[in-house]
Amino acid sequence: MSIKKKVLICGATGFIGRNMTEQLSQLDDYEVHAVRFQRPEYPCKNVIWHQADLRRPEDVERVVKGMDIIIQAAATTSGSKDIISRPYIHVTDNAIMNSYLFRSAFEHKIKHVLFFSCTVMYQSSDKALKESDFNANNPLHPRYFGVGNTKLYIEKMCEFYAGISDTKFTAIRHSNIYGSHDKYDLERSHVFGATITKVMQASDKITVWGTGDEERDLLYIDDLVSFVDLAIQKQSEKYRLYNCGYGKAIAIKELVKKIVDYSGKSLKIEHDLSQPTIKTSLFLDCELAKKELGWKVKTDLDTGIQKTLTWWKENIAKNINKVTA
Repeated sequence: MSIKKKVLICGATGFIGRNMTEQLSQLDDYEVHAVRFQRPEYPCKNVIWHQADLRRPEDVERVVKGMDIIIQAAATTSGSKDIISRPYIHVTDNAIMNSYLFRSAFEHKIKHVLFFSCTVMYQSSDKALKESDFNANNPLHPRYFGVGNTKLYIEKMCEFYAGISDTKFTAIRHSNIYGSHDKYDLERSHVFGATITKVMQASDKITVWGTGDEERDLLYIDDLVSFVDLAIQKQSEKYRLYNCGYGKAIAIKELVKKIVDYSGKSLKIEHDLSQPTIKTSLFLDCELAKKELGWKVKTDLDTGIQKTLTWWKENIAKNINKVTA
């Protein structure tokens, strides 16, 4: 019988972290340790819980010691509304917690650290973007200046620590993730979660912010979990930066139409042109991950939308009904 790898999942009560926790804890390879901050624990078999504020070095030291792998899904995050109105909230906390985590991983000789980056540093493009297509000489979109440069800094810290230690680092530039346990409130959610909620709560019409011409690469959460599992098993390089996305773009207005169609509702779709539109087209070339890790997308967008709607009805709708009953 092989010895299980002790994996610390930071941000285990968040969207990505919860899916990582629930799915990896079902695999025989891992002994899962889940880190929460202010949110409570949730029922999950084969999981050992830890409470910590990852902005405090003493808390970081306590939870990191004795681990083999760190999956860093803890972050201060929110939706497009906050990116515009409160962009500073994505910067300070995330830089601090990752600085402490990576230093602690170095000091405790952790075998592997996996960090979730994002794709806001990429320029808009009508072709699939490779990791090497990022050009640091091109300015980031002004609205993404803070969050984008913070992610780039943390990616470089991954590369730095991989270069001075025996710890393997993976930086994952994932596209827009959706699925179970996402945020579905209209204040904090990203476009997919917000659209699901708007559609499922609408009676006669749904209003789309802006023109809906923005094009996004949308990846179902199970495919991101699969990516992490494969990176742990197969990454050979000390530091790797990987794209992880669906590989195709869809316009927001087309996404809304798909969600409305699969909801079974007859809704009129209107556009609020007073709301911001960040006109971009972005989708990822993931050939490096396919070549080195054998990773590929298993959930097509239509199936992912249907699975998410089913989950929403079984979880979010029940809670709404309890409140309004």
